[in-house]
Order: sequence, then C-alpha cells, then structure tokens
Amino acid sequence: MVRKEYVVDEVQKMMGNLKNVRNVAICAHVDHGKTTLTDSLIARAGLISKKTAGEQRMMDFDEQEQARGITIKSANISLAFHVRGDDYLINLIDTPGHVDFGGHVTRAMRAVDGVVLVVDAVEGVMPQTETVLRQALKEKAKPCIFINKVDRLINELKLTAEQMQARLIKILNHINKLIEQYAPTGYGDEWRIDVTKGNIAFGSAFQKWAMSIVAMQRFGIKFADIIEMCQSGKVDMLVEKAPLDEVLLEMMIKHHPAPDFAQQYRIPTIWKGDPESVDGKALLACSSDGKTIGVCIGVVSDPHAGEVAIVRLFSGKVRKGDMLYLASKFREEKVQQVAIYMGPDRVMVDNVIAGNIVGIVGLRDVYVGETVSTGQIEPFEQIKHYSEPVVTKSIEAKESKDLAKLIAALRGLTKEDQTLKVELNQETGEHLISGMGELHLEIIEYKISKEKGIAITTSQPIVVYREMLTGKIDKPVEGKSPNKHTKLKFIVEPIEPAVFDAMIKGDIPDGKPKGKVLVEKLVELGMARDQAKSVITIHNHNMLINDTRGIQYLNEIMELVIQGFEEAMDKGPLAKEKVVGTKVRIMDATIHEDPVHRGPAQIIPATKRPIYAGMLIAGVTLQEPKQKLTILVPQDYMSNVINLVQGRRGHMLDMQQEGEQATLVAKIAVSELFGFTNDLRSATQGRGIPYQEYEGYENLPKEFLAKVVRQIRERKGDKPDPPTPNDFLD
Repeated sequence: MVRKEYVVDEVQKMMGNLKNVRNVAICAHVDHGKTTLTDSLIARAGLISKKTAGEQRMMDFDEQEQARGITIKSANISLAFHVRGDDYLINLIDTPGHVDFGGHVTRAMRAVDGVVLVVDAVEGVMPQTETVLRQALKEKAKPCIFINKVDRLINELKLTAEQMQARLIKILNHINKLIEQYAPTGYGDEWRIDVTKGNIAFGSAFQKWAMSIVAMQRFGIKFADIIEMCQSGKVDMLVEKAPLDEVLLEMMIKHHPAPDFAQQYRIPTIWKGDPESVDGKALLACSSDGKTIGVCIGVVSDPHAGEVAIVRLFSGKVRKGDMLYLASKFREEKVQQVAIYMGPDRVMVDNVIAGNIVGIVGLRDVYVGETVSTGQIEPFEQIKHYSEPVVTKSIEAKESKDLAKLIAALRGLTKEDQTLKVELNQETGEHLISGMGELHLEIIEYKISKEKGIAITTSQPIVVYREMLTGKIDKPVEGKSPNKHTKLKFIVEPIEPAVFDAMIKGDIPDGKPKGKVLVEKLVELGMARDQAKSVITIHNHNMLINDTRGIQYLNEIMELVIQGFEEAMDKGPLAKEKVVGTKVRIMDATIHEDPVHRGPAQIIPATKRPIYAGMLIAGVTLQEPKQKLTILVPQDYMSNVINLVQGRRGHMLDMQQEGEQATLVAKIAVSELFGFTNDLRSATQGRGIPYQEYEGYENLPKEFLAKVVRQIRERKGDKPDPPTPNDFLD
C-alpha cells in the first residue's frame, strides 16, 4: 500500500476532481465509537500518529469534550488519501451522539452526501442511532454501516461464530427496517444495507481492525479465524491483514456518492427554486462555473477572526474579496478569509469550489441554515430540528457591569447552536435560556463562565410547557379598542390534527404563506379550501385566517392584527406559556376611518383580548414535554427500575431480555426526570445506564393542571389564579 502525507495545497488541488471527493458524516449513539473510528482515518492521512489513534480523539479538541469523554459539537476535517492507485479527498464531519446535542447532527446532514452509521455490537441499535439515521435519510444522505466493538462479543460475551453472525444479522435487520420506513421514495432498495453489496463493515475501532465481505474474500478470512485471532491475542495480525482505515475508506469511496452525482437528487429536496433556471442547473450539476451558492451549516467563534461561517458549497467557488449575499439579512458581506478545517485548525486557502466544505470569515450575523450566494437567489429550505428545547433556566450576570458582555455571549452562542433558545423576561429583567436537557444547559453555563469569563448565577431547571385548546367556540368573540372606535370579532378553534402534525414535522413552515403550494397541502390535510386560501400568517404552529370579505381599512391595520396575534400566541392566557395548535379566524371588523384612532395602542389590545377570551371559553390546557427513556440494566434490578419509573409518573413501553441484560423502554415527563439519574444509580448499585430521547408533548393530566398553572404563574410574578373570559371582555 503506497501512502502519501498531503499538505493543504494538495488538498486544495484535489477539491477540483469532484469524482474523487466525498462528503461524509460519522454518526452514532453516544459512546458507540465515532471519534475513535475517525482517529484511524486521520492517522492514515498522516496528521496524527497511528500508535495514538483511537486514544487521542483528535476531533474532540474542545476542553469539555476531553474532560467528559463525549463529543459535544460537530468537527470538520478535510483528509486526502491515496487508495488503490488514485487520490481521494474526504471532507469528514465527526458528530455528537448525545441526545442533548442532536442539533449539531441535523445541521451536519445538510453538508454531507453520505453517512457512516456506527453501531455498538453489544448494545445494538439505540434510540439516538435511530434518530441520526432518520435525519440522514430525510436529507438524502446515503448510509453505510460500521458495527463496532465486535471484540467485546468475542472476549467478553464469548460468542461462537454462529452466535456472532446472528447478532450482526439482528442489527442489520433493524437498520434495514428503518431505511425501509424513512428512506426517500425510490431509494429504499438501493440504499438497503446488504453484506453482499459491501456497504457494511464490522470490527473494532479501538483495536484498529475491520472486516467487510470484500476484505474477507480478499484475505480468505472466516468468522472463526477472526474469533481465533482475537482470543489468542493475535490482534496485530488482524490489524495487518485488514486495517480499519483501509476497509473503511474502500467502503466510503465505493458506496458514498461524489457531490456532482449526489446533488442531482439532493437539490430538489433541499432547494425549491426552478430546476430549469440557470441557478437550478448549476446546483444540480455542482458546477464550479456557476453562481456561488451555499448553505451555512455551522458558526464558530474565533477570538481573533470573529465569527467563522462553515458553508457547504453547492455551486460556484468562493475567494477572498468576494461579495456574498445573506438571504435572511437582505444584504451583501465581503469575504475576508477563505479556509478549510483540519479538526482544531483553520488553514487559509486561495479558494474553494462547489462540492466542498469551506470556512468563511467576514459574514457578519450569519446564522446556521442561512443561504449565501452571489446576488439574490431562492433560499434553501430551512434546516429542521426534530427535538425542541424542553428545559429552561434563568441566567443573570453577578455583576451588573457584565450584563452587556452576557447578552453578547448569549447572542453568539445562539448563532453557533440553534437548539439553544434565549429570551428576555420583560417583567423580571432576567434572561431565560432553554435547551435540550440538563447537560446541554450545563455546557452553555460552562462556556459563559469559564471560556467567556463572565460570573453568572442560574436558577434550578424549569420545564417548558405549552398551552393548547381543548375545545372550540360556536360564536365570535368581540374585542374593542381602548378608545371603543374599532371592533374586531374572532373565532378560535384547534387546528386540524393532520395539519398540526405537518407543522410539528416542519412540512408547513412558519411565516406568511408563499404561492399556492401551501393551499393545496392544507386542503390535502383536511382544511376547508376557503380557509386555506385565506391564511395570513403562521406563527409557532398557530394560524391566523382572514374569514372576512370587503372590510374597509382592514388591510391597513393587518400588520398590527398580526402583531397582536403573535403576542397572544407567545404568551397564552392560562400561564403565559407558548400557545400551539390554535387557529384564529377574523370573522368581522368595524374600523375607524381616521388612522390616528387605529394605532398599535388600539389595535393590538383589540386583537389579543378577544383571542384570550375565546381561548378560555373554548377551554385551555397545558401540555408537558415527554422523553423516551431506554435503560440498560442487569435483570436482577428490573423490578427496582420499574418501580422507580412508575413512581415518577412514567409508564413502560417495552421490556426485553437477552442473557443477564435487560433493556427497559419507558415514557416519562421531563418534570419527573430531575434527579432521576442519581435515584437510578442507587436503585441499581450504579449498574443501570439511562439514554433519553425527545418524545414530543402530551396533555398534562387534569389532576395536576391547577397546581402546575399556579406554580408557573407565581414563578412569573402573576396572581396565582388564572384569568376568566370576563377579564378580557369589555
């Protein structure tokens, strides 16, 4: 095997040969061995020593990642290889496996054309394995599989060749079932994982060996030989015959598509512009001669350069001095530096062409998902995150002089991580940060206090609830402006269930509707056509509809009505929590002819108050976030775990036993999970391992509603008792 060590100049030259470029993400459940696996590829490229590969975990270069032993954010690296007489460039992204950092995985999927899904041979397909595979398939990133830690099946579980094959086939069948379910239409069979295709490998990332059907046939190795070598301590011989980097590279090069091929089927999914236009043709062909078009898939704060946008280029090329248009900001910015990422290092280059991943310095206020281009174009589809922030803390600067620094730090962190939500509580002046879980917020606090040097105080975790209608009203509720000159009538009712599901999935975006596509989709999902045609705006999975005809001056006050509607949906009447799934219809209006009498102070209250009254008449409840909990535990402790779960309002979904090990799956409210890990440790003598997964929102049981509403209102400084409809009716 000829091996070359490439410098960045050569990497840049190789970017031009698109047929030999691969954009790949390594993804998996937490602790299944992604970063260890990535080390072998980095060592093969000559960037780290082969001896330290697997232990060095080069892509976990963040201080907290090294301390905790988990990947927290996606890391990019461009690696050059010489494989079987040809040069290849692999733009690799190592992604996190912990559920709290799933947003990084979602964003990485927009940048890549293929994924290597790593699965632990002992644990099998875990909740986050399913989630990351589903996200990859949604973005049309083609999967290959690496089953890791096979040495543990041999040395710890003492499996025979037949038992080992049965274990691998079970994992394979589970993955294929997911591919069948979630693969894009027409790709289920083609992307199916099959031993004979060679798109699956197995081995040990730590011991640095791997096998695929190709390697086994080439070296004449059988399962029994692998077991014998592992048991007799001849792992070095196995590594020599079938090195991990070799087997993995062959699989990635053969089974993952080149960018120019992948974009032919990916672009229609992620970009809704005209494929027959000049821009459309350039995107489909991944043409470096077309207009520069890309999507920001990450933002990194650099103490010297400021914000660095990590961009997947789908068309054209980017050079220092170029002017790039930011779609959401409606303005151009000048490119100050162009770079490629080599793990922790950002290396300056002259230019980067389409089909590759680039770091760009100079794009002010860029955010993840932003479309960047030469001049204005149709923006790419938004990157859809499947989980929602469910845990909130209030955060304050200890010293008032640090308040401006705290605000700047929070603003920077929300650009880097779109799953972090920050809002200012106007009543108390405190900042509220919402994240995917306790660990997510813990990392954010660490970054602010240790990395940014800002002394902060935070509250205990708070659960984020949502308000939702339980019924609807039969007749319109009238609201009057404070000066009594303008009257607006509204009906509030729940959105059709199929429409609401589509909103949750991200198929129906927020904002003012564009074109007729939305109308047809809403009608198809069960909404009346006249209502679908009259949608004014969608906000936080709520809908404002104009059911009036020919009302004078209504168009002139519509922006204020929208503002009032959005304010009502942001803070509901019951506990000032966000409202979801509500349809607000304007039924009638009497509007004063003089613009002086219909300013914001008149129209916004005339909108909010009748919406609140209508919601309270129809009936409002709280929804609480739930998580699916998968717990691995020795069977002797099963009953302890079941009692613990049921004692926290959880209910069991599934129980499976394999040998001495049991896997319990339960659904439990987030509010009941605080302190759960410590209790589980006590109940299982430290041998129970929990994994969490976002499971959506469900109605809070009626017996808890009044108590929880009072607690939330008291925390927010309101009267404990919720308002009545009469409080909002004149």
